[in-house]
Amino acid sequence: NPYGDKSFDELKKIVFRVVDTLIDNNCKIIVIACNTASTLSTCLREKYSIPIVAIEPAYKMIYDNDFSEKTLVMATKATINSDKFQQLYHKYDNHNTTLLSCSGLADLVEEGNQKKIDNYLKNTLMPYRGVKCVVLGCTHYPLLRSTIREIMGEDVCLVNPAYETALELGRLLTEKGLSSTGAQQKEFPYRFFVSDLADEFKEFANSILPYDVEMTKKIDIEKY
Repeated sequence: NPYGDKSFDELKKIVFRVVDTLIDNNCKIIVIACNTASTLSTCLREKYSIPIVAIEPAYKMIYDNDFSEKTLVMATKATINSDKFQQLYHKYDNHNTTLLSCSGLADLVEEGNQKKIDNYLKNTLMPYRGVKCVVLGCTHYPLLRSTIREIMGEDVCLVNPAYETALELGRLLTEKGLSSTGAQQKEFPYRFFVSDLADEFKEFANSILPYDVEMTKKIDIEKY
């Protein structure tokens, strides 16, 4: 990861391995918290019986809110080029939307160099200043919302698909009777599995999550 600049075949191979890993660790529901990976949600649901919640490409949220103003969709190249997003785009196009492929931006977020991030956003977004709505079409981008708002203007509407995904997860857990009572909470209520760079992940996660990440486990994803 990040997945945004990978080919479809490479992305599919990785994501299926990740899902196999999670199922082997007895998870009861899977949330694909990545816009690029969620473009595979249809074929994942065809293969697996476990409930799968995906951060579907967020452009449909504009349609749901009856938004007809100028809109900018920030997303990875893989998301924008995917069949799933293109189908949504053409189905719900408000004829006032610009698609912006932000190659390399997710890498900068993980690198954590604020100066590089600021320069990237200023150079990339200034030509679009004045649009009324910006879709944050990658789960890394909401971490930059204050900088994006500063560049685009205080009145800009920032669409974050993570909120709607969390609501859908809660609804599905209730519907299927899978909600936790908390009675079986263990010493480590959160477990993090990574395919590489465990220490770097732990440092990054602790910078954005409201609790301390105490344990990460590196898995050999290649065996899947």
